[in-house]
Amino acid sequence: MVRIVWLAAARNDLKEIYDYISFDSKRYAKFQVERIRSRTEALKKQIEIGKIVEEINDPKIREIVEGNYRIIYQIVSKEELQILMVHHGARDLTRRIKA
Repeated sequence: MVRIVWLAAARNDLKEIYDYISFDSKRYAKFQVERIRSRTEALKKQIEIGKIVEEINDPKIREIVEGNYRIIYQIVSKEELQILMVHHGARDLTRRIKA
């Protein structure tokens, strides 16, 4: 089975998502973060399920989508992948990857 490693930046993204949504609803904030985490479980069975991130164009950098969020990950090996970031789809990803 594939090991999924959440990098610090991705864990921070989840915290920011929770904090932002929790201004309106702590319950929905928790639900959204759980949905994002749950969505990554599919990667354990098939690591290449996500599409190549268009802005990066590297076959090892892929994304899956959960609601409005792009979960961007890197295939390290057949046994491991890293969640790099969780990015809101309405925001410009190119600004973030150049930073």
